[in-house]
Amino acid sequence: MAFIKNFAWGVATASYQIEGGAREDGKGLNVWDVASATPGRVFEGHSGDVGCDHYHKWKEDVALMKKLGIKAYRLSINWARLIPEGTGKINEAGKNFYLNLFKELKSAGIEPWVTLFHWDYPYALYLKGGWLNPESPAWFENYAKVCGELFGEYVTHFIIINEPECFVGLGHFSAGHAPFLKLPVRDVARVAHNVLLACGRAEKILRKTCPHPIKIGTAQAYWPAVPATDGDVEIARRETFACHHDFGGTALWLDPLIKGEYPADYLAWFAENGFVPPAEDMKIIKSKLDFCGLNTYSCNLVTEKGGKPVRVVPSPAVPKTDMRWDVLPQCMYYGPKFVYERYGLPIVYTEDGIALTEWKDLNGEINDDSRIDFLKRYLRELHRAAQEIPVEGYFYWTFYDNYEWTEGFSKKFGIVHFDPETLARTPKKSAWFYKKVIETNGEALFK
Repeated sequence: MAFIKNFAWGVATASYQIEGGAREDGKGLNVWDVASATPGRVFEGHSGDVGCDHYHKWKEDVALMKKLGIKAYRLSINWARLIPEGTGKINEAGKNFYLNLFKELKSAGIEPWVTLFHWDYPYALYLKGGWLNPESPAWFENYAKVCGELFGEYVTHFIIINEPECFVGLGHFSAGHAPFLKLPVRDVARVAHNVLLACGRAEKILRKTCPHPIKIGTAQAYWPAVPATDGDVEIARRETFACHHDFGGTALWLDPLIKGEYPADYLAWFAENGFVPPAEDMKIIKSKLDFCGLNTYSCNLVTEKGGKPVRVVPSPAVPKTDMRWDVLPQCMYYGPKFVYERYGLPIVYTEDGIALTEWKDLNGEINDDSRIDFLKRYLRELHRAAQEIPVEGYFYWTFYDNYEWTEGFSKKFGIVHFDPETLARTPKKSAWFYKKVIETNGEALFK
């Protein structure tokens, strides 16, 4: 019942959500620093200024990961901590923070998987037009080059970018996340194209600058369609990759990077709105990815009526997380299969997890049995998929409760409880269960 040998068992975090030290040691501002300081943007005025104070408590955090048996750690680099203006001079304090962290992780036997960009865009570059600026792909390429040169000795796995569906779609189209813009389709399409150019340029420069062979992927916000009945598999597969006139489609991001072409339905939608991607750019965008990173929490149930997909509303008996997402474990079976069938690359679950309403009991413990049940259900389905396709890793979101973007600290995803007042870290019951899962390479899921 085990997963493959050398399966990457880990936890995931993001720099802005945990680091804190927002205005220390020469760090530049990013769009989330500014958003958090804007009244009404974040739940109850919460801020990432301190976060989980990882910037000061990184040794403690690595020691706790080691104690909990974590084998791999997906983290992101705060671009403005490393290069305060986004381009130009490197911040020595920021450089040393990450170098020391990587060395500590290696010493603890924990493999770092590094995400270059997890939404915290340098504010200095935003003021120059951000992702709309035609120079933005070059800015990102330079940043990737710096990361490869400085950290390539310690990192074997890079994730170029996290969930462009969110920071492009929510950030520039629906104004739900930083930088909270509502742009017309033609402009958001240009943003998306520049992001894809940035990914393509970063993939190539990383391979040139790192001193040893590396593996590169992206992390997609992947909310697949899954069949409501056994007869709906094909309609679910098609619906998973269809254009829905937004920027959340998986094919919009992976087709250009892997196949070197946009899906026809997206090209038509872009053209209707006045944007035609330059054909010569596709040679730059097309990348040699080593794995598809997927961030999945739930899915949409679909059936076929009259040859068209129709969404099926889950029964009220289906549990919902504290994010009001349906608990549908089958997303971890059909989701990776659909991606592998389309792209032929190994799958890594770069995020998956559950937010629960929870707190310490009177004994100071967090007995989060529902999270343990969630892990069993979801990972059993992933194991089922892994019998049919290559699945190489799983990163639980997240290590400890953290700043959850516009939800502030109100949503608890962690296997470690974090107290924003005392900064104390307390492993939950699920942390010890996950330790057993890792130690048995998944066999504990079936006991």
